[in-house]
Amino acid sequence: MKKLILIVFLFSAALAHAQETLPVVDLPENSTIHFISPEPVQYVDISDKNLVGDLPLKNVLRIKLKDSLKTFTGSVLTIAGEKFIAQYRLLPGRLGVPTAINIEPEDVKPLDISDIGLSQNQLKLLSLKLYTTRAGSALSKTKAFGMKGQVNHIATLSDYIFLDVSFKNKTNLKYDIEDFRFRIDDEKVIKASNMQSVEIRPVFVLSNVPSFSKYYRNVFVFRKMSFPGNKVLHAELSEKQLSGRIITLKVNYKDLLEADTINIE
Repeated sequence: MKKLILIVFLFSAALAHAQETLPVVDLPENSTIHFISPEPVQYVDISDKNLVGDLPLKNVLRIKLKDSLKTFTGSVLTIAGEKFIAQYRLLPGRLGVPTAINIEPEDVKPLDISDIGLSQNQLKLLSLKLYTTRAGSALSKTKAFGMKGQVNHIATLSDYIFLDVSFKNKTNLKYDIEDFRFRIDDEKVIKASNMQSVEIRPVFVLSNVPSFSKYYRNVFVFRKMSFPGNKVLHAELSEKQLSGRIITLKVNYKDLLEADTINIE
């Protein structure tokens, strides 16, 4: 019995010590605290029924005390991103404390999730690296309706394909983007009824600008794909009605196979 009591005491002491070493965040009454994550939040645990929270944005968690709360002595908050887990000790606080908390590198522990791939933050950094690389000879070109489009770069890293495209608008009419679609189509179509088309969606898009006047450039990231030599990847930029200009770039499978490799460092 004495041994059991000692074990319980040591466990309680260890738990108390762990909580004391956690970063402390003050939580005043009638105030909302926002935790800003460097990655999309995947999981949250609020270990107190007196707290409420939600995710208004992918990388923002907001929490507050319930309005009907009588007493609050403290709690532990757990936040997990794609590659990290962070814990905070919430304590009763006074008004005037910071209400926007950045999740800092020193407050997190890495998560070893082998099948999740690159995080959104990593994809953004790699896309920016490609975006800031000067475009050489275009891998593919097209023009229509006073516009020119081209594929600037194709690069790969692990199971990801980075597609860097740009468009020039030589007209005086602003281009309002309706959609940017990607399809794998038959290269030669004998009959429309025989055409096979498979739409694919990027896992990351560097920029979501709604319109442009003269120049547009973007990087789209896809999971590894393969298709036979008799098919091509079409990147179709479409404009909102009423003008409805549509311009399509073609990417051959050979260009994917000869893609550059991005250095992650």
